Amino acid sequence: MYGKRKPNPTDRGVVLRWSRDPRCVALARHELRKALADWGLSVLEDSAVLILSELLSNAGLHARVTPEQVVETRYFRSSGGLRIEVHDGSPVRPQPRTPDPEALNGRGLLLVDALADEWGVAERVGPGKVVWASLSVPVVRPSERDCS
Repeated sequence: MYGKRKPNPTDRGVVLRWSRDPRCVALARHELRKALADWGLSVLEDSAVLILSELLSNAGLHARVTPEQVVETRYFRSSGGLRIEVHDGSPVRPQPRTPDPEALNGRGLLLVDALADEWGVAERVGPGKVVWASLSVPVVRPSERDCS
């Protein structure tokens, strides 16, 4: 990890930079968990951490950037949930693949699509792209609450 900014409850975002080392994915998940706890969004943790893992792993594996370049993660809270962004220096856009039943990989973006409310790829300032995903806090209706 290159830079770190600890979130606080009044903060709206966390920006972190990572090398392409696969061990950085675990550290990024840890930082996301801390941000979610600080923001009172722990209900999103399971899906958010899996989405982040997939997007950051994809950037490290497929972005085809030089070892000196870093990948940046950005976590933003919103009134209704969370936005996760992964920035890298490659212009190549990720494409969901039809998974091979025999293969151990190729399902990452299918998982992101299943877990996120929405996700996409956008241009960014400078070279490369940003892959993002948004999650909303589930709304609990009064009829769904436990009355015990």
